[in-house]
Amino acid sequence: MTENKVLSLMKELSALHNGHFLLSSGLHSDTYFQCAKILQFPELARELGAAMGDFFTDTPHDLVVSPAMGGILIGHEVARALGRRFVFSERKDGLMMIRRGFEIEEGEKVIIVEDVVTRGTSLLEVIKCVEDAGGVVTGLTSIIDRTGGEVELPMPLHSLARVKVETFQPENCPLCASGVEVVKPGSRGN
Repeated sequence: MTENKVLSLMKELSALHNGHFLLSSGLHSDTYFQCAKILQFPELARELGAAMGDFFTDTPHDLVVSPAMGGILIGHEVARALGRRFVFSERKDGLMMIRRGFEIEEGEKVIIVEDVVTRGTSLLEVIKCVEDAGGVVTGLTSIIDRTGGEVELPMPLHSLARVKVETFQPENCPLCASGVEVVKPGSRGN
């Protein structure tokens, strides 16, 4: 699964959108990746998950964790590819936490999986959840890395595609200034 193939699939399956978007990070952008459009096809989800799992063949891992909502499908597929258990975190009252009776054992080595990373907020929140539960994060992965290398994470982010997409603080957004209506397609806070 090459970067070109991932981006071609995004375009072919209408998962790459242009317009004016309020990202779950709070930033505005003229580009939005809707990975659910690709992950709705089980064989493609399996193939993406296997490719992401390949990043960690030499990395110790016991468990895969993803943030809800966007990371759940791809996290499950990475866990399937690695032959590991999968749990997800979710927000309750604005805080990311492990719920639904899921547990992380003391010392369990964890791969964290996300669909798209812009500022790394969800990844950092999940890292904290895992560490608070006694787990040890050994890897980070995503389908799309749109950070442009400008986000500091505690370890490398292994992604199938890296795309430099311009983002704007809402108060400095040229799309807002030109009157283009903003759309909020993400899951955070909904």
